[in-house]
Amino acid sequence: MTHLVTMRDALADPHLLGSVMPGETWKAWRALLIAIMGEPLDDDERAIFKALTGRDREPLELVEEFWAVVGRRGGKTRAAAVLAVYFGSFVDHSEKLAQGERGVIPFMAASSRQAAVAFGYAVGIFETVPMLSGLVINQTAETISLSTGVDLEVRPASYRTARGITAVAAIGDEAAFWRSDNSANPDTEILNAIRPALATTGGPLIVISSPYARRGEVYATWKRHFGPKGDPLILVAQAPSKTLNPSLPQKVIDRAIERDEASARAEYLAEFRTDIEAFVTREVVEACVSLGVYERAPVAMVQYKAFVDPSGGSADSFTLAIGHLEGTGLKKTAVLDAVRETKPPFSPEAVVADYAALLKRYRVSTIVGDRYAGEWPREAFRNHHITYEASASPKSDLYRDLLPYLNSGEVDLLESERIVSQLIGLERRTSRSGKDSIDHGPGGHDDVANAVAGVLSTLKTKASGYTLDNVGTDEEISRAWRRLQYGGWF
Repeated sequence: MTHLVTMRDALADPHLLGSVMPGETWKAWRALLIAIMGEPLDDDERAIFKALTGRDREPLELVEEFWAVVGRRGGKTRAAAVLAVYFGSFVDHSEKLAQGERGVIPFMAASSRQAAVAFGYAVGIFETVPMLSGLVINQTAETISLSTGVDLEVRPASYRTARGITAVAAIGDEAAFWRSDNSANPDTEILNAIRPALATTGGPLIVISSPYARRGEVYATWKRHFGPKGDPLILVAQAPSKTLNPSLPQKVIDRAIERDEASARAEYLAEFRTDIEAFVTREVVEACVSLGVYERAPVAMVQYKAFVDPSGGSADSFTLAIGHLEGTGLKKTAVLDAVRETKPPFSPEAVVADYAALLKRYRVSTIVGDRYAGEWPREAFRNHHITYEASASPKSDLYRDLLPYLNSGEVDLLESERIVSQLIGLERRTSRSGKDSIDHGPGGHDDVANAVAGVLSTLKTKASGYTLDNVGTDEEISRAWRRLQYGGWF
């Protein structure tokens, strides 16, 4: 690719990008953008660069990847938009594109709506800079087509939408929060899909995100490449919000820390959270899966149990799981026989009718369900002669109770990526009081996992002859937990 204007000159010229990042407030970002392009820094800029990247020297060639781990309101979205506008406007890609082929700069995020935020910054630059507005030959709500042969596009973060394009650069927004019910590692799959799209042009992958838990591609890349030992062409910058945006009022940060220190340290101080960990590993869950078994037919003389996670049909899925116990003694295995999920929108009454028919096939006349669902599921299932009992435990406790059985292989799961990905997507959070809770992460879902955990943990807990509700002292609770985990008295 041929750079028609250097990044330094573009940022210095008020008729180009100089009006987008002006003054001292944007000084640190300007140093980073110049370094990303492989241009030399002066001494002051190099000091800023070292403080943000942990590296003594700038790369002096265009980086392959740039990762910005920056707190909220730190200016990273505008910086990403500036990079997109630069690669769309000031770089000649004609030698890398076939005749008639257009290069693409995708703006990717967890949803199209979120991706449109960074895209909107790019739209604003083209609309307010006269010398750039003349490059726009067509514009829609999600695409800007430029006379340079490049299209800036909004795309949801998906490995499917990342394929089949020739990208001259790519923007990944808030990658630490990419979630998918159909994949345990959506960020990895998406980035692996977009990198080949950049191979022909040599364009950079730009990933911006506030930090979150110590897992995923953002954390792995930061851990491996931040500082002097990282790949010179994979540049990682990390900075609190106020470092890159000095105009952010300190009182905003102080109040956030007072409300929730762990969250605020990630949101504004750009620190990966230590109070959130993965609930269970993929290896543990997959070890419990019976490959090739997608549902087990009802068998005579087997007693089945069921758990439902109702939904009114507005946002969450309505799910059902059916299972039974196999084996003798303390090492009985909780076997998952059938799982159903109905995604919204749907008629709750129609779903209950379908689920009731399935339950009758398995001779289930009493089910356990989410205790927060209210009265309507009781009445709806009662109309089909099925008794609905509210769960004595919240879902966090159901997940907690299930974990030792997953670890010891005492459950038998069906082959379903949705079950696996939702279980793996669960997070264990430790509050300031020291109490743990288990739930899905931001943007995730656990409707299927809740039903599966409900039926399997209930089967195993009842088979053990006690619940944690009937023990009181710390020692008794500790003994009970060890019994759950190891299957014997201590």
